[in-house]
Amino acid sequence: MEQYDSRVDVYIAKSADFAKPILTHLRNLVHLAAPELKETMKWSCPFFDHEGPVCQMAAFKQHCAFGFWKAALMNDPNKILNQEADTAGSIGRITSLADLPDDQVLIQYIRHALSLNVEGIKAAKRPKSPVVQTAATIPAYFTEILEQHPLVNEHFEKFSPSQKKEYLSWFEEAKTEATRTKRLDTAIEWISEGKIRHWKYK
Repeated sequence: MEQYDSRVDVYIAKSADFAKPILTHLRNLVHLAAPELKETMKWSCPFFDHEGPVCQMAAFKQHCAFGFWKAALMNDPNKILNQEADTAGSIGRITSLADLPDDQVLIQYIRHALSLNVEGIKAAKRPKSPVVQTAATIPAYFTEILEQHPLVNEHFEKFSPSQKKEYLSWFEEAKTEATRTKRLDTAIEWISEGKIRHWKYK
């Protein structure tokens, strides 16, 4: 179905065993709460969007995270939001299904988060830090490639932030793992020669 993204299936399958039931439950709950939400991948994590990001989830080595993009603007009658946390983990560390709020509570919050987008309510822009932002957007699979190919790493570090972003966006936009792998192989060849993503058009 259109609202599902196969990359999220891959993400869940590759997650630690403890995380799989948590991510699967959250995914199902999001679509139950708001069928109009569509899945995508951003910063190598599953996001649920409608007129912009609404909520997202992530799996780490020992915990999962679920959060709302505009958590700071949300009503919190059940006191489940950690307003001081970043949006990725706005309901705290999740190590099992027992750590999640009641399903009906989460459904209420998901619908409220969606309504902020539908009504066009925007969060204040966050201060940008170019160096931190660039480092944070490099997905793990490309970091491994940079570590394994010193020449690629050397040339990639010399690229401007926008030139790096062109490559990273190209990888993330791949609809299948096979397409991403092909693009990574091409990127290794090009970057090792010092070529930017759109070198053919220069």
